[in-house]
Amino acid sequence: MAKLKTAFYCQNCGTQYAKWQGQCNACKQWNTIVEELIQKEDKPAWNTSAPETKRASKPLLVAEIDSAQEIRLNTGDGELNRVLGGGLVPGSLTLLGGEPGIGKSTLLLQISLRLPYRTLYVSGEESQKQIKMRAERIDKSASNCYILTETKTQNIFKQIQALEPEVVIIDSIQTLHSDYIESSAGSISQIRETTAELIKFAKESNVPVILIGHITKDGAIAGPKILEHMVDTVLQFEGDRNHVYRILRALKNRFGSTAELGIYEMLGSGLREVANPSEILISHKEEELSGTAIATTLEGMRPLLVEIQALVSTAVYGTPQRSTTGYNAKRLNMVLAVLEKRAGFRLGAKDVFLNITGGINVDDPAIDLAVVAAILSSNEDIPVPKGYCFAGEIGLSGEVRPVNRVDQRILEAEKLGFSAIFVSKYNKVSLKNTMIDIKLVAKIEDVAAHLFG
Repeated sequence: MAKLKTAFYCQNCGTQYAKWQGQCNACKQWNTIVEELIQKEDKPAWNTSAPETKRASKPLLVAEIDSAQEIRLNTGDGELNRVLGGGLVPGSLTLLGGEPGIGKSTLLLQISLRLPYRTLYVSGEESQKQIKMRAERIDKSASNCYILTETKTQNIFKQIQALEPEVVIIDSIQTLHSDYIESSAGSISQIRETTAELIKFAKESNVPVILIGHITKDGAIAGPKILEHMVDTVLQFEGDRNHVYRILRALKNRFGSTAELGIYEMLGSGLREVANPSEILISHKEEELSGTAIATTLEGMRPLLVEIQALVSTAVYGTPQRSTTGYNAKRLNMVLAVLEKRAGFRLGAKDVFLNITGGINVDDPAIDLAVVAAILSSNEDIPVPKGYCFAGEIGLSGEVRPVNRVDQRILEAEKLGFSAIFVSKYNKVSLKNTMIDIKLVAKIEDVAAHLFG
């Protein structure tokens, strides 16, 4: 009989201890250390029936390594392809996390139904009939998707050997368990062991694997932090369950950029790709209102136009309030100080509220100029002329600083029908014969003079 031994793991960060203690030394959390049984024995390979013909790898010179670009698998979903960096890399392991009910299972089931490759969708949370009901609502014409309801990794690998799928999707990693670990499913050691088995399978068979991961109440992916280090890509599916729009971000990507963004709309028939995000980030109104301005920003390679809303009013309770949604609060305080000191606008005794529509957070400093325009518009109670947008960073001396990839921002604004765009006069604009009016400004005072006379 195999020798059994116990170990103590922190359920928050995964640190292992020889004995129990009240506080974890790594993450400083209390009462998170629990005892788990671990069975120590030699584990066979995932393909136990396959003959052992694999040779040990040997070191190669850099010049000897084949530099041919890795072929990516097209998922059939433009938003997911963009976030992944062009598609699924064979042999990669992707982890998708998000709030309960946000649509993780719907997204991956929708992708598995539309993939032109033989796909195995493994669910440990729903029955085959439940998945069938959702699949009929999403896509009835699927012919390459196989559904398996199983939680034991050894049984999953037996079905993989028989089916030989080209893509494997696991829903979810917290429901899997291995015979070689005695602890319950979802524990630190089980998550680590089952993930290691899936990584070994993916690298040896060159089949991409996508995992769904639960998250904790703090928003982090449940399980040990090493889980995120083990996988190749970590995706985060965000959004409010009370709204129809969802945002897909890459927190880690070994094969592409982490700055890309994917936007979906939740419908009764599944998730719809939003090819033009400006349709949800710019509100449609019949009359012009003060306190709104349009900013051009970039998320990875994608230009977006977002609406900035500001409300400036006299402070009722004596101490002025500064509140932001989707914009850095410290940066707002800096912009207000610049307006007070350099441009002469008296905002010190007024409440300032700022909101970026669409529920997204923007870190691009190029929206500073639109923030200034929205604040001044609300303060003066004069609407910004319709068709105007802005792209510029504000410096501490009140100057409008240049921003990167300004040509791409201008072309996106022109494509969406804007008539004028304000950019820094220090930007090198190489575009010619454009229909949009490019207004070059150097200081905040120039912008105020253009907008309000």
